[in-house]
Amino acid sequence: MLEEQGAATLRCPMVAIKDEPDPAPIRDWLMRFACDDLVFFTGEGVRRLHGFAQRLGLESAFLDALRAARKITRGPKPERALRELGLKSDLRAEEPTTDGLIATLSALDLRGRRVGVQLYPGNPNAKFIDFLRQAGAEPDPVLPYVYASAADDERVVELIERVVRGEVDVVAFTSSPQVRRLFDVAKTTGHEESLQTALRTTAIAAVGPVVAGELEKRGLRVSITPDHGYFMKPLVSAIAAELSNNDNTAQRARSGVGSAGVKTVHGKWNGCEKRSRSLGSSARCSRRISRP
Repeated sequence: MLEEQGAATLRCPMVAIKDEPDPAPIRDWLMRFACDDLVFFTGEGVRRLHGFAQRLGLESAFLDALRAARKITRGPKPERALRELGLKSDLRAEEPTTDGLIATLSALDLRGRRVGVQLYPGNPNAKFIDFLRQAGAEPDPVLPYVYASAADDERVVELIERVVRGEVDVVAFTSSPQVRRLFDVAKTTGHEESLQTALRTTAIAAVGPVVAGELEKRGLRVSITPDHGYFMKPLVSAIAAELSNNDNTAQRARSGVGSAGVKTVHGKWNGCEKRSRSLGSSARCSRRISRP
């Protein structure tokens, strides 16, 4: 989408998503799947559970159980995944965060209800599970996928070095695992301090409050986030608006999205003269943008 606006992008995917390698816990969960409520944190979780159900010969039972359950979603991505199955969310969190889900569910009587909880890697979400138990519900969590490294450490280091050299104007992050992988590689290769310093003077974009929170825990300030709709298109629009605004006032902004790292070149952004950036995952505008 950034490329459609003229941006040159640096691509360096930080993480890959794979099925949980041990299918036994997923099979057991699907076999007993008969929840009153089902909470989806991610769209990937919906798709992975459906994939397991298909391969295990349980698709029909899985879809029937989904139709019968009250489907609760943290944000727009699981809603979209449910629509792919011809279903819709019955209840959406006030804010697309764990706290937002808790606030929404606090208004409901959950006593005696069995609640399926689709988790995502790196977060057992004890806070949410404890909330359900204290509300009198019976949580039944499932973790259907894992994260794996997508790019070699050398490619990540190259991206970090470009950020440190000031070749990136905006770094955009679309998931918390991207943030963790970037800093893990920086730490193991001796770049952690220089990356932290460089990011303090580089514009940072985050797709939503969960990702922004992961960055803020590291002492970084997120300056670009979508006003609504925490997914890629609104993020791209927010970056374009920020860059256009910066270029109109100073003609010198740089940007990097979802990967990290951006370099400047001459070009046009939405008709305004700008320097290009490279966006480390996917984007090309008259700037180059790099995404982790």
